[in-house]
Amino acid sequence: MRKMAVTISLAALAVTTPLQAQETQKAEFPSPNAIVDAAPASEWVAIAPSDLLVMDLAPDAAGEPRRVVIQLMPAPFSQGWIGNIRKLAAAKFWDGTSINRVQDNYVVQWGDAGYDNPESGETEQKALPEGLETVPESDYVTQMTDDMITTGIAAHIVSQASNDDYFPTNGTDPYINETSFMAGWPFGFADEGVAPIHCYAMVGVGRNLSPNTGSGAELYTVIGHAPRHLDRNIAVVGRIIEGIEHLSSLPRGKGQLGFYADASKRVPITSIRLGGALDEGTAPAFEYLDTNSEVFAKYADARANRRDPFFIKPAGGADICNIPVPVRRVSGE
Repeated sequence: MRKMAVTISLAALAVTTPLQAQETQKAEFPSPNAIVDAAPASEWVAIAPSDLLVMDLAPDAAGEPRRVVIQLMPAPFSQGWIGNIRKLAAAKFWDGTSINRVQDNYVVQWGDAGYDNPESGETEQKALPEGLETVPESDYVTQMTDDMITTGIAAHIVSQASNDDYFPTNGTDPYINETSFMAGWPFGFADEGVAPIHCYAMVGVGRNLSPNTGSGAELYTVIGHAPRHLDRNIAVVGRIIEGIEHLSSLPRGKGQLGFYADASKRVPITSIRLGGALDEGTAPAFEYLDTNSEVFAKYADARANRRDPFFIKPAGGADICNIPVPVRRVSGE
């Protein structure tokens, strides 16, 4: 596989006073947010409503609604589990279930309160809909084929090489051969294939001990430091693009692994639906910044080398999880 990661050289700044330095930085090195804000409409990619999973929680103590929007992973990655998730949403499986686990600096998990939680006091589990797939462990990674590279999603791998001067890295990754972005998502590249990465707000499938791979009925999201040790060991199926605060701010569970032993602490889930199944005009609409664009390359460089006025020393690189792909709600929604 072609190696894409390179070290970014730092631009030398010829300055004589702190004030001059600050003015030069403002003019020549906009912040990552400023780069994204200036991105033209042509650099943004629409997310199909059918690729959104919309979770409505019970209102908070003040009566305010709580909605969490998940973008599902694109084909061909994790599609066995995502197919199950689509069936579970269509069957309204999650209606009446709850947020059951909040482990500090780790994950929030939702689904059946009795799943893998001996402290819950639940003796029965909600029946799963028929037709769910049993996904093999081999599907944690995806083989890249010549056809995918020339005609499909993997075309981003090839063209990303043109952005080598901007793409940030420290030269090594402790978890996998190398990392990069593809079709708007962070991935790791290994000898056996390509795997999505556990960054903040990514959504994965809860499972029991191997060879169990989980059905998709139990899902979690990352709310702490990226648990990269989970990469290639558990299915990543999406990411939260709106409403993560409704999960990350919840009280931490006091049971094992952060599960709620007290049922009154669990947050009820009113419904989870695919965006395309919502009433016309009510589905949210989003788009992400094309990770194969020149604008994204400059944004990634700015994330790796903060030269705007607050910063003193550019880092010279960044972990891939410190370069979140910008996603925005489409105006008018």
